[in-house]
Amino acid sequence: MNNTRFDKSKLPSRHVTEGPSRAPHRSYFYSMGISEEEIHQPWVGVATCWNEAAPCNISLNRQAQAVKGGVKKGGGTPREFTTITVTDGIAMGHEGMRSSLASREAIADTVELTMRGHCYDAIVGLAGCDKSLPGMMMAMVRLNTPSVFIYGGSILPGRLNGKDVTVQDVFEAVGQHQAGNMTDAELEILERIACPSAGACGGQFTANTMACVSEAIGLALMNSSGAPAPYESRDQYGEASGVAVMNLIEKNIRARDIVTRKSLENAARVVACTGGSTNAGLHLPAIAHEAGIDFDLSDVCEIFRDTPYFVDLKPGGQYVAKDLYEAGGIPVVMKELRKAGLMHEDCITASGRSMGEELDRIQGEADGRVIHAISNPITKTGGVVGLKGNLAPEGAIVKVAGMSAEQQVFKGPARVFECEEDAFEAVKARGYEEGEVIVIRNEGPAGGPGMREMLSTTAALSGQGMGKKVALITDGRFSGATRGFCVGHVGPEAAHGGPIALLQNGDMITLNAVTGELSVDLTDAELATRKANWKGPRQTEYDSGALWKYARLVGGARLGAVTHPGAQKERHVYMDQ
Repeated sequence: MNNTRFDKSKLPSRHVTEGPSRAPHRSYFYSMGISEEEIHQPWVGVATCWNEAAPCNISLNRQAQAVKGGVKKGGGTPREFTTITVTDGIAMGHEGMRSSLASREAIADTVELTMRGHCYDAIVGLAGCDKSLPGMMMAMVRLNTPSVFIYGGSILPGRLNGKDVTVQDVFEAVGQHQAGNMTDAELEILERIACPSAGACGGQFTANTMACVSEAIGLALMNSSGAPAPYESRDQYGEASGVAVMNLIEKNIRARDIVTRKSLENAARVVACTGGSTNAGLHLPAIAHEAGIDFDLSDVCEIFRDTPYFVDLKPGGQYVAKDLYEAGGIPVVMKELRKAGLMHEDCITASGRSMGEELDRIQGEADGRVIHAISNPITKTGGVVGLKGNLAPEGAIVKVAGMSAEQQVFKGPARVFECEEDAFEAVKARGYEEGEVIVIRNEGPAGGPGMREMLSTTAALSGQGMGKKVALITDGRFSGATRGFCVGHVGPEAAHGGPIALLQNGDMITLNAVTGELSVDLTDAELATRKANWKGPRQTEYDSGALWKYARLVGGARLGAVTHPGAQKERHVYMDQ
C-alpha cells in the first residue's frame, strides 16, 4: 500500500524520520529491522498496560500483536510500548490501594511522555484493569491524536454448585468466614475456582463499566469491549482497531473530535442503564477535563437521575460481562437508549462513522433477560445517583442498582472512623450497631492520599448479613463490586475541611437516594463552630515520593480528582507541533 494516503509533512513523526538531520534517528530505526518504507509511513504507538500483576492485564501483550498487524495492514508503522497498571483486586484492603487512583494519572502521564518523546502520530491503547482504562483514554484526549481504544476483555465466571461465581463472591466469603458461616475448606475451594481465565473482573465493576464507556464515548469500535479475554475473536477486534486508526489519520479525525460534551453524555447514559460503577463519576469528569469540557460530578448525576436502569448485571443484578456480550453487548443497549431518545446520534466514533450510523448497522435486539426493553426497565431511574446537602456541598455518589425504593432511604446516628483500617477492624469485631451510618473519613484523593476503595469493609458487612442494615459514607471511593447503601466521593473531603471532617459519633445523618439528599442534623452555626475548632487535616505518613506529590497536586472528586490544569489552559496541542 503506498503512502499517498498520508501527508507526512503534517504529522509529528516527521520530526524523527524526515530530512538529512534525522539520519542518526533513522540509524536507530534500521538497527531494529525497520525498513526504509516503514520509516516514512505514519508511526502509531500501540500502548498496553501489560504486566504479570493480575489476570486483567496478562493477555494484553498477545492482543497487541493483532493490533500491530492491523496497523501494518492499514499502511502504518506500529511501535509497541507499555505503561504501568495497579490492579485494584490485588491492591484492595491494604496500603496498596493508595496507589490505585494515583496510577491513573501516572498512566496518562507516561503514555503522554512516550508519545511526545518519540513523535508518534496516533495511538491504539489497550487496557484491562480499572484505572488503566480511563488513564489510557485521558492520554488520548490530552494528546488529541487519532486514537482507538481497545479493552483487553473480561474474565470468564467461575462455576460452583451450579452457579456462576466471581471475585466479588470471594470478597464477600471473607465476611461469611469471619461470621462462622463458612469453613476454611469451603473458602479455599471458592478461591481456587472463582477466577478461571485471563481478563478483568466479570461483573459491571469499574473495568467493565469503563469498557462500556469506551464504546459509548466513541473511542472504541462497536462491540469491541464485549468479548471475554480468552476468546480468539478478540484478535479480530484488535486487527480492526489497528486498521481503524490508520483511517482516522487519513481523515484527520482526532480524539477531541470524538470526545465531546454529547459523547460524554452518551457515556454517562450507558453507565446509568447498566448499573455501572460509581467510579465513572470520577473518570468521566477527568476525561472531559483533558478535552477542556466542563462536565463534573453533578452533570454526570443529572444524566444518571433520568436514565432508566434496564441491564441486569452484577453486583446489583444477576449476570456478568460474558452474558451481556452474548445478548448483543453495548450496541444493543445503546439501541434501546436510542428508542427513548436518550442517545446523541451525531457523535463521530472511532470507525469514522456517526453513532447513529453505527447503531443502524446493529441487528440484535434486547433479549428481555440480560438486556430488558427500555420500555420495561428494571427501575425507572439510573443505577447510580448523586446526592447533595450540608454534609456534601460538592456532592457525593451512590450505586442503587438492585435496591428497592424503601432501601434507598436511611437515617441513623454516625459512627465515625478516621481511616478504613479502623472501620474494617470494628466491622470484624462487630463494633457497630444495626441502624448506624458508618463514616470513614480522611480517605479522599488528598487526605488518603489516593482515595482508596472500601471493598473489604463493605464486603465484610455483606458477608455478615448487615449490608442492608447499616449505611456507609466516605470521602474515599467504593469498588464497582460494592453493594448496599454506600455513599462515596463525599466532597469537599476531610483533608480539605469538608463537613465530613466535622462529624462526631451520634450525629444524625439522612441519606435519601430518591430525593438526592445527604445531610446531617446540625445547624449552620454548629457546623461553623466545629470548623473553627477543627485541628486541620490528619497527618499522613507520606512525606516524600509519588503519593506525596499526588496529594499536593490532586483536586477534588467533583472535578475528577485531576492533577493538572487541563485543556482549557493549554497553549500547545501535541498534534499541531
